[in-house]
Amino acid sequence: MKAPRKGEITLAVVIGAHGVSGEVRLKVFADDLSAHGSFNSGTLTLKSVRPGNNGAIARFAEVTDRNAADALRGTELTVARDSLPSLGEGEYYHADLLGLAVIGGDGSAIGTVASVENFGAGDVLEIERPDGKRFMVPMRAEAVPAWDEATLTIADGWAE
Repeated sequence: MKAPRKGEITLAVVIGAHGVSGEVRLKVFADDLSAHGSFNSGTLTLKSVRPGNNGAIARFAEVTDRNAADALRGTELTVARDSLPSLGEGEYYHADLLGLAVIGGDGSAIGTVASVENFGAGDVLEIERPDGKRFMVPMRAEAVPAWDEATLTIADGWAE
């Protein structure tokens, strides 16, 4: 898969064609794709989306047959970051955490946020140290007391 351009957020990825009339199967990473009328800087216009077995089934105005739908396999559906709704206090988009510098409570450098996972009990951050070793920290106030656009702070005792 091609990585999205800077400032773009991936909301879904095409995993294959559905039927013969140009619909596609999607793996979805967002709550509501229908809130966005177009994707990939306006090159794909969403006509409809409905639940599917393993994600969603979508139809785009520009895709009219199975061959065109199949050609989209692996395509990430992106929107501009600034088109997403504003967040409340303590809320975050996973994409905003990725790549943040991670520091300890004393300000010491620890590493960077490499990934955000959710195994059912809440988000877990995977932190990569400069030596390449990784460890995980729950995204809860007692472990991560603060974060902003540039850094994420881990409370003492969580980086051992």
